[in-house]
Amino acid sequence: MAAFRKHLIRGALWLGLYLALTLAPLLIVLADAAPPKREFWRELSVALGFIGLAMMGLQFLLTARFQWLKSPYGSDIVYSFHRQISLVAFAFILAHPALLALVDWPAVRIRFDFINHPFYPRFGFYALLALTALIVTSLFRQGLKLGYDGWRRSHAVFGSLAVVFGVIHVMEIGHYLQAVWQKAFWLGYSVMWIGLVVWVRLAKPWCELRTPYIVQEVKPERGAAYTLAIAPLGHPGIRFQPGQFAWLTVWDSPFSDREHPFSFSGSAEQSPRRLEFTIKELGDFTRRTRDIRPGQKVYVDGPFGALSADRHPHAAGFMFIAGGIGITPTMSHLRTLADRGDRRPLRLIYCGRNLESLTFHEEIDALASRLDLKITYVLEQPPAGWRGEKGFINEELLHRHIPREKRYEYFICGPQPMLDAVERSLHRLGVPVGDFHSERFNLV
Repeated sequence: MAAFRKHLIRGALWLGLYLALTLAPLLIVLADAAPPKREFWRELSVALGFIGLAMMGLQFLLTARFQWLKSPYGSDIVYSFHRQISLVAFAFILAHPALLALVDWPAVRIRFDFINHPFYPRFGFYALLALTALIVTSLFRQGLKLGYDGWRRSHAVFGSLAVVFGVIHVMEIGHYLQAVWQKAFWLGYSVMWIGLVVWVRLAKPWCELRTPYIVQEVKPERGAAYTLAIAPLGHPGIRFQPGQFAWLTVWDSPFSDREHPFSFSGSAEQSPRRLEFTIKELGDFTRRTRDIRPGQKVYVDGPFGALSADRHPHAAGFMFIAGGIGITPTMSHLRTLADRGDRRPLRLIYCGRNLESLTFHEEIDALASRLDLKITYVLEQPPAGWRGEKGFINEELLHRHIPREKRYEYFICGPQPMLDAVERSLHRLGVPVGDFHSERFNLV
């Protein structure tokens, strides 16, 4: 309870700081005494533009992967907030020229007149174009057939251009930069945003480059998966909690921005001397896992994530619900708890297409002798004579297997449709929302 209260307080403080930084530009509108007050709709459009620009600048903070920022919420919630608040910021920024057109259409028309006016009064228009491109490529990435790595690079470029052009637009208008404190305010904001970009694109990759890892083993697993075992090379390494994940860079420099998130699958008690990731062949990058060779250098950014039993040290027991390669964070939990000699009751529901697709099947059965572990396998295509559960994880199946005797913490990992269905079912079965936890790698 103390750990939960600590995360709750920290989360509330960070949320309060975010709101303060977002609304701070309104002080320029509300506290401005030098210029004469103008029409309500003009001032409202300016206020919305300032708030939208502040939101866009703070997006760099949300995506900078500061562990102290994400730990109270988990990366899943932070990235979800990042996506949703981007649409809110876009709406505010769109409202800025729309409302301004109501009171001063000639001033807005200049931004669209590429023949009779010079380019410099149109930086606000350029910022809007960059932001529109960012939103469109994110919402319709698959339809545009934009690869993940290409999307990430374009996302960074469009986001940076939107903020830079937006700040230049504020400076070029200058109506709310009459006083020294106003200029100092926007200078400080600009320095903060630039600093975040420098941290994300230069400083952090440089730190990763100085702390490489070396591949020790690439082990084939069931279900077209491979376990990648790595060790720190010339540095102490990192410690993680079971259920967390990290970003891996293979075959490239950390500056290349070609990194991918994977859950730790090994025991946290082996860290920092050894880290393990189990990767299923699903996409262009993951299909090359088998080509990684021992002795090869890789780079790690982490750990991240809140899907860990260590955040609930006083729980009576834990229930893990996994689908497909979503077994990896559960496997990290089982191995870690076994190494610690933890005898709290554990329950596992593991769903796969068939028996051959269940990664770690044999080891999970073996771990049952070291843990108080009850296992339920669910097969979509069971073999002849199968006496276990069949089909998919649904509400009826959960009703038969969820524990009733004690209050457990639930950890769910798997394909997004499964996550959504399981969460709805648990809620209908009376499991408190705060007792089940999931984390999605849906970054787009």
